[in-house]
Amino acid sequence: MNKIHVYFMPGMAASSSIFENIKLPEELFVMHLLEWELPLPKESLFDYAKRMASKIDHKECILIGVSFGGILVQEMKQFLNPKKVVIISSVKSNVELPRKMKIARTTKAYKLIPTKLFENVENLAKYAFGDYVKNRIKLYEKFLSMRDKNYLDWSIEQIINWNRVEADEEIIHIHGDADEVFPIKYIKNPIVVKGGTHIMIINKYKWLNENLPKILLE
Repeated sequence: MNKIHVYFMPGMAASSSIFENIKLPEELFVMHLLEWELPLPKESLFDYAKRMASKIDHKECILIGVSFGGILVQEMKQFLNPKKVVIISSVKSNVELPRKMKIARTTKAYKLIPTKLFENVENLAKYAFGDYVKNRIKLYEKFLSMRDKNYLDWSIEQIINWNRVEADEEIIHIHGDADEVFPIKYIKNPIVVKGGTHIMIINKYKWLNENLPKILLE
């Protein structure tokens, strides 16, 4: 049987090391890890997704994206013919964004975020994952690799201003019921992971390793 090629896209500012504990059966799948690249000046999400799609070497692959990476793989889908697109700890449309992000879009308040500060990994970790990670900064120094101000400004703007209004019904959505960045009360019809937070790709990997193969094959 031909193996299925699975491409993984990390979340905002994260490196592919967030997938280090994700294991798929090697007799069935081949895993490929994607990394963020710096956006070109004034590059749209559409054009960035097209550029990232050009890095996919296999037809009928599966795309998996976490958080902002989940938004990106949904945009990449239009340039590819993937067997499946799976998003984890993400959103399927701007309707699923939390209220504070919708307000930020209207007021343009996101432009006031001092992303220059995020070159310091502690500040970036607090912004990306919340205050409760203060004591785990060493861990996140490893996972948060993209700290360039231009990338962070661009990423925040793309998330807040994502123009997808209607969810693609083909998208498979895995979401934690304790996600503090994209609260589950705004999320429609996900596969729910009990106790899963926004970083469940790291700390709920056992659930994912047990369930992802079934989800990808069904």
